[in-house]
Amino acid sequence: MLIDAHSHLDRYEDKLESALEEIRQSQVFTLSNSMDLPSYHQNLDIAKKCDLVLPSFGIHPWNAPEYADQLEDLNEAVKQTPIIGEIGLDYLSAEYTFQVTAQRKVFEFFLKRAKEQNKLVNLHTRGAEKEVLVLLREYEIQRAIIHWYSGSLGMLDKLLDTVAYFTIGVEILNSEHIRKVAQKVPMERLLTETDNPGGLMWTNGIFGMPSVIKEVVQTVAEVRNTTDQLIIQTVEINFARLIQDDPWLSEIRGKFFRKMKG
Repeated sequence: MLIDAHSHLDRYEDKLESALEEIRQSQVFTLSNSMDLPSYHQNLDIAKKCDLVLPSFGIHPWNAPEYADQLEDLNEAVKQTPIIGEIGLDYLSAEYTFQVTAQRKVFEFFLKRAKEQNKLVNLHTRGAEKEVLVLLREYEIQRAIIHWYSGSLGMLDKLLDTVAYFTIGVEILNSEHIRKVAQKVPMERLLTETDNPGGLMWTNGIFGMPSVIKEVVQTVAEVRNTTDQLIIQTVEINFARLIQDDPWLSEIRGKFFRKMKG
């Protein structure tokens, strides 16, 4: 079974049904991250249409200012969600650098809740890898997915000293640096993603559909000099390890393991 450990199904809009059909046909277990409360409610509705979709709640760093002064209003959604994401920091996008204080306030709110509730977090770290590393250690986060890591290989070494897993996504199709990241991430920490529909649009101007995960897998296999099937099996095992014994994911885990075996 294919794993898309980071996507945004709520952003498919009028192409949603086509996207869900691709997910079913290609058997892509899909984590659909939220960027704010409205997108989380959309993702909850989408998950009702397809049992291969796992919705999660978080506030994306770009949206942090909208929520920084009303964090307690988020507690119910945080308690409800089995996984927290997408959360994190973005210090590289020029239009968001003025938001640093709000970003950090919101990020720390979620990390504190993740620690209290022992939940898996799905992280955005663009340009803020060093600070994310410090905060992961400070809040003693036990399980994390670092999505679309694009920082230095040296910082990757330091992040590998934490409990984080790393997604390789569509940028591997045209980025030598991401290929180096894919080579360096240990097999036991490797996951795959699309960040669709926007991921592919951002890298090459094409609206991303779920089946592009097959190209991601194929390219990861090429750069690691192995087979597509071994990458698929490895990512399955890694994701299974992440959700093993997680009380928040008991229902999802049952569905996942049945499909994994089937």
